[in-house]
Amino acid sequence: MQGIALYRKYRPMSFKDVVGQDQIVKVLSGAIAQGNVSHAYLFAGSRGTGKTSIARIVAKELGTAEDDLFELDAASNRGIDDVRSIREAVATLPFKSKYKVYIIDEAHMLTKDAWNAFLKTLEEPPAHVIFILATTELDKLPETILSRCQIFSFKRPTRAELKDLVMSVAKKEGFIMEASAGELIALLGDGSFRDTLGTLEKVLSFTKDKKVSLAEVETVTGAPKHVLVSDFVKAIANNNLADSLSVLGKVGDSGSDMKMFLKIVLEKLRLALLIKVAPEMESDFKNEMSDEELKDTKALIKKGSGITSATLYELLLAYDSVGRAYEPSLPIELALIKLFTQDSNSS
Repeated sequence: MQGIALYRKYRPMSFKDVVGQDQIVKVLSGAIAQGNVSHAYLFAGSRGTGKTSIARIVAKELGTAEDDLFELDAASNRGIDDVRSIREAVATLPFKSKYKVYIIDEAHMLTKDAWNAFLKTLEEPPAHVIFILATTELDKLPETILSRCQIFSFKRPTRAELKDLVMSVAKKEGFIMEASAGELIALLGDGSFRDTLGTLEKVLSFTKDKKVSLAEVETVTGAPKHVLVSDFVKAIANNNLADSLSVLGKVGDSGSDMKMFLKIVLEKLRLALLIKVAPEMESDFKNEMSDEELKDTKALIKKGSGITSATLYELLLAYDSVGRAYEPSLPIELALIKLFTQDSNSS
């Protein structure tokens, strides 16, 4: 397996390997066990949530041989001619299996003419054919297609699930990883198994002593130093404009990605605000933060008054502008000045 990307090496190969999609696994495995298989499935969800992996597992559980499994990337094969070739191919019997399975990834990329050509085949396919469509943009698929498929909505994995994956894979690869390093990689994975493992692979290739620290992850990924994030959140909680601008300047000087910095800050402020307004939700977030983070967050809530919905709203607006600004820190600076200046129109 040397040289194989981690997301491929650790891709789930059976239903028992799947993480975070328990309900989908339960329904699909039950249907297959009972022989109650649909002729068309539609897997919808954000990138890296396991849609294609589970599609392949379905084919495997149905006993579909490699010669009878066909995968089409609709992003690059989206025209009517591509669909016509499928229409012609489905008429032939499987080579070695009971079913021929067609997995069409990025299905929303098919053209309108392609969908029209595909509609009849999808509605009344031969008994030996099963279609599995996968998409990240369910709203772009025609209603006529949706009505002919069993639809499964894939949820994004939690940070706890991604952290467990990171720690597990690192251990299997022979590395020792600090819990805080695993937490940061999970956060940077942005709800995607594939992106998380991609980041982990990048970090492991950098580490020389088989021990992965938080500092190494920050260095490799360009993530801001933990202390800067912590100091910035504290400054906001304390309504301290000077300190928050000072920390922001240090983030810029360090060369860290400003959008990544703000994303981490927003995540911390979001959890703090939710715990502040609904203390009973604290237990819900034990999978989202470490015990130390939770302790620090509760201390911030008691100490400062700057953690408000208005704060998050202004910083969220700034987040959308950071990538477009000639100076990445400018949208954040303007948001802070608006938040912490008595008269937001004075300048």
